Amino acid sequence: MILYLRITAPLVSDEGYWKRCCKARWSVCDTDQYGNSWKRMFFERNLENLIENFVPEATDMTEIVETLELSKDFIKRLRIRQLLPQIKDITVTLSPEEEISDQGSDTGTDDTLDHFDFGAIIHKLHNLEELSVTYGVRNCGMNFEWSLFEFTQKDCFLLAKAIKSCPHLQILRLQRCQIEDDKARLIISNLLHHPGLKILDLSHNKVGDRTGRAAGKLLSVNKTLSELHLSDNQIKAEGASAIAFALKKNTTLEVLNLKLNRISDEGGKNLCQALLKNTTLLSIDLSSNGLGEQMAAALAEVLSRNTSLRHITISCNKLGVAGGRVLQEGLEENRVLETFDLRLTEISQQSEHSIMNVVKGNKEELQSTA
Repeated sequence: MILYLRITAPLVSDEGYWKRCCKARWSVCDTDQYGNSWKRMFFERNLENLIENFVPEATDMTEIVETLELSKDFIKRLRIRQLLPQIKDITVTLSPEEEISDQGSDTGTDDTLDHFDFGAIIHKLHNLEELSVTYGVRNCGMNFEWSLFEFTQKDCFLLAKAIKSCPHLQILRLQRCQIEDDKARLIISNLLHHPGLKILDLSHNKVGDRTGRAAGKLLSVNKTLSELHLSDNQIKAEGASAIAFALKKNTTLEVLNLKLNRISDEGGKNLCQALLKNTTLLSIDLSSNGLGEQMAAALAEVLSRNTSLRHITISCNKLGVAGGRVLQEGLEENRVLETFDLRLTEISQQSEHSIMNVVKGNKEELQSTA
């Protein structure tokens, strides 16, 4: 393949040719996700396949390096759905000195790799805008082991270093990587002064309040971030409160997703206090967070005073009948809210019907004046 790419990559721009190449390799091809460019699709998916099948200390990097040189100008996004771990020989018995030296792997001071090192390619991808990575193995079947889904300390160190060296990166997604607080904080610390990051997604991991505090610092320092996704984690009231404190002065964040956490009424009320001062957030998702009537009362005040929020999701929380009435009253003077998800919140049908009528009226009014 490398031989013909050396000829076709710089010389062939005909989309019909690259369409045939794509359809010959992949059964499902949707150019909408690739800026309607077949050539871009081919080179992005080709490099993704090479990375997803790379085995540390076993796979020769030559093909990836040569492919990178030919395709670097056409790659804007990499979505890596799996990363294979190093194949370790379980028959080898380590000496006491070798067991102690495992600490070097954690800090990134030895030469072996646990997974693919993105630092080897990112500095050459000058057009890369989005990086989405899952540290794990797809379709492992009966060979399942938790070690196949481990995001190691060395992985984290190398990835954080690579991201920091990519100032044009706009979107970073690290979902389902078993990331815990220490690793998340290391990644975030390398993003504090990133000049281009717009979206950070650490959903479906194991981060908690310490990451919430780090996220708060990120919102206080970074001047470009517009979306923060931390859904399906272990963030409680303390972490949510740290994010809320930063939101009071933040002027760039537009989307905050904290669904499937444990922020409780305390964290929810602190977020609502922040929303009384914040004027840029457009969408917030607090579904499945153990919220109750106290949160409903705090949110009602936000609905009556905030003029920027367009979308609120608070489903799967026990707001109760009384909470529904309070929200209904708070929404009476609201003219900007377009969507309000209140499913499975135990409010009365009457309150829900009234709220939906107000939201529908707002949406129609906004569309008519657009």
